[in-house]
Amino acid sequence: MKRRTLDLVFSIGGLVFSVLLLIVGLVLNNQSNFAENYVKDQFSQQQISFTPEAGLNGEQDDAPCLVTNAGQILENGKQAECYANEYIAFHLAESATGAGYEGATYATLGTPQRELRTQMQAATDAGQPTEAIQADLDKVNGLRDTMFRGETLRGLLLTTYGFSIFGERAGQAATLVFIAAALIAILSIAGLIHAFTTKKDETVLLVAHEHDTKEPALI
Repeated sequence: MKRRTLDLVFSIGGLVFSVLLLIVGLVLNNQSNFAENYVKDQFSQQQISFTPEAGLNGEQDDAPCLVTNAGQILENGKQAECYANEYIAFHLAESATGAGYEGATYATLGTPQRELRTQMQAATDAGQPTEAIQADLDKVNGLRDTMFRGETLRGLLLTTYGFSIFGERAGQAATLVFIAAALIAILSIAGLIHAFTTKKDETVLLVAHEHDTKEPALI
């Protein structure tokens, strides 16, 4: 086979492959931009703001991000993670501890709620005073409602954070694909230059190694 023909085959193939990589990179970059803009647009509609540093009351002790973002509008996935895991989670835990149910969640509060309702019904049927039981039940009902609201918002924020991470990874992948496409294109162009600077009659021959007819070699 002629050397020029071989160079052309590899060079043209490399250029086609680099174009395909470029298309993949553009798609990934588009998805990255979509994720970033979508997250920002959704958060801007919610108008969630971080508490100013002066208004923080212990939340920032183990969460420097609350100080970093103090007073700012929540508008990206990283901020959403901070707000959900450090601010909302802190206040939910504080509410549970204050009500006498340390470590409780919306799900776990279902058990004491049912037990108090059962006690309330039994006391009512027996004609016994129900004020104390009602007070405890109101406390659990209020706490469980708080947990439901807080955990729902926290879950939504973390879901959006996860979505933003996919967009971030797509952007990183797009950068790598663009670099690979550029390198392959450069090598392919170099191959084309080599092809047209090579003599037309120069060939690549297949010859057998001495004492070995099974393994041909290129020269």
